[in-house]
Amino acid sequence: MYIHLGQGTVVPSREIVGIFDIEGTTISKHTRSFLEKAEKKGEVVTVSYELPKAFAVCSGKEKKQTVYITQLASSTLLKRSDFINSL
Repeated sequence: MYIHLGQGTVVPSREIVGIFDIEGTTISKHTRSFLEKAEKKGEVVTVSYELPKAFAVCSGKEKKQTVYITQLASSTLLKRSDFINSL
């Protein structure tokens, strides 16, 4: 199954490691540090230039990490995932 992250960006659900709310998680210095390091490594993809609401950490082929920053809420992304569908 695939999950649409917004603006035509689609990723396989099996590659998603986690979906996080921007507002709730960037309070932590550890999360800010993680995002800064990912940005410096070129691992961040901004899906939309609207106000970001969530980010998804994905581990694709050859364990390459990609962080997608999206305007969609984390709750919306969770509903689109097969995690909800498997309950």
